[in-house]
Amino acid sequence: MINLLWGDPPPPTRGPKPAMTVEGITKAAIAIADADGLDAVSMQRVAADLSFTKMALYRYVGGKAELVSLMTDRAMGLPPHHPPQPWRQALMDWALDLYAGFARHPWLLLSTVGRRALGPNELTWMDLGVRALMETGLTGGQQMDALMTIAGQVRTIAHQSLTFPGGTVGLSEENLTSALSEILATQPDRFPGLTAAMKSVAGTENQGLVFGLERILDGLEVLIKRG
Repeated sequence: MINLLWGDPPPPTRGPKPAMTVEGITKAAIAIADADGLDAVSMQRVAADLSFTKMALYRYVGGKAELVSLMTDRAMGLPPHHPPQPWRQALMDWALDLYAGFARHPWLLLSTVGRRALGPNELTWMDLGVRALMETGLTGGQQMDALMTIAGQVRTIAHQSLTFPGGTVGLSEENLTSALSEILATQPDRFPGLTAAMKSVAGTENQGLVFGLERILDGLEVLIKRG
């Protein structure tokens, strides 16, 4: 698995001339996951979509776990480039870019948890985030913990807005605000706290995501200034 993640191995030397590539198999699997979710990906389904037998696929990829690792790293891709900027804005951009990646491929929320092999693209994301904090005076451990806290906020909001049980499209903040408003309009006395709060809720895109990120960055700024 590590060899496939960190560099294409030479093609098989026995049997017929290779008619597939690891990259082609990975792309086909990503297309299935994007359309029908991660659970829909199987060696049989990928082979059928490529018009090959499942056994032929095993000459290139050892199994589904290996395939999911390849899919994950390729779908993550490299983080977008931004010009040099202060640590706070750099981390905000990093977080919003990560959210955008989850929005493109919601199944990444499932494939990027638990014990697994990490690929070069995923480590590049982590490296970029940590580098934003290198000149702040935080220790290496604090830098990593800060990055994991930010990533956790991104994942929490992504789970809410991008997924639901059995599917891959959730409720946006605009959808949730609209649904709450309709309910509260008919029962304001039953939920007085919510009714009062909702009067000033704009429900703009990514409002909760950005609010949470700003508060995390506020806390980091206090820690950094404390020295």
